[in-house]
Amino acid sequence: MTVAQLDNQEKEIFKARNLPILGLVCITASKEIRYRTITRTRYLKLSETERQTTLTSLYSDNISRLDKAIDFCQQHSIKLYRLPSGLFPMSDWEDNLGETILESMSAQLALIGAKAQQLGIRLVSHPDQFVVLSSDSEQVLANSIKILEGHAKIFDLLGLPRSPWALMNIHGGKSQRIDRLVEVLAELPTHIRDRLTFENDEYSYSSAEILEVCKKSGVPMVFDAHHHICHEGLTTYDDPSVAEMFYAARETWTNPDWQLVHISNGQNSFGDRTHSDFITDMPSVYREAPWIEIEAKAKEEAIARVEAEWLMRK
Repeated sequence: MTVAQLDNQEKEIFKARNLPILGLVCITASKEIRYRTITRTRYLKLSETERQTTLTSLYSDNISRLDKAIDFCQQHSIKLYRLPSGLFPMSDWEDNLGETILESMSAQLALIGAKAQQLGIRLVSHPDQFVVLSSDSEQVLANSIKILEGHAKIFDLLGLPRSPWALMNIHGGKSQRIDRLVEVLAELPTHIRDRLTFENDEYSYSSAEILEVCKKSGVPMVFDAHHHICHEGLTTYDDPSVAEMFYAARETWTNPDWQLVHISNGQNSFGDRTHSDFITDMPSVYREAPWIEIEAKAKEEAIARVEAEWLMRK
């Protein structure tokens, strides 16, 4: 089943039942949403003039592609979209060229942000794994904050609110650094901190540990059920601890209607950390989730299956 095959009558039923809103992550399984990029190695080989031309073309193209992504989401009734973390590569590079070019395109970005808000499409991001706010290294910490500054800058250019509605979701990073995380969070600029959320992971921070960080810092928690079952070695999403952590995470949201959760399934087994193409197993408690990001390789087709086979089921 494709997204388009979920007919209008079914979608009206879906809306009337006040069921969770499902989100698309970055690109589509089809070729409709794709973005250009450039590696740091290639960028450093370019002359200053070539850098200017290359980034101007790349950013302009990706802005157009982002606009098309908003159109795609609207056409397929997808109201949650995660921007790719590398949407504007090199925009935080030390030569400041990318940042300057991006700012020159602020009018186009503002129009896209206004369009998304007008259509009721929630935009979020998930900065990459190099964000480690719990690090003892000042250099790593400075680089992490710089990455977050770049994401916050893009959100500001899009005109998105400085709140967890337009969230920037990150992991805890280096393990056993709860107090360090809370300390760093307290010192972050408000335009970053007010958008941050923390997510539990399979290795470093359990759901209980990241919940503690969120409670102490006042930052909302994005609960990931698959990370939780992997970390705890569970065999079902309906283990009592899944619902327990879901509700505990909800308490960290000032506005519970904004609560976001993640779901993925293991590719080769229930506890496999590699994401599968589709979602065939969902926590029962997720029917109470306002927003769910679908982390599956089949992207929009996985969303359509969840809508047809799980949400529409009584």
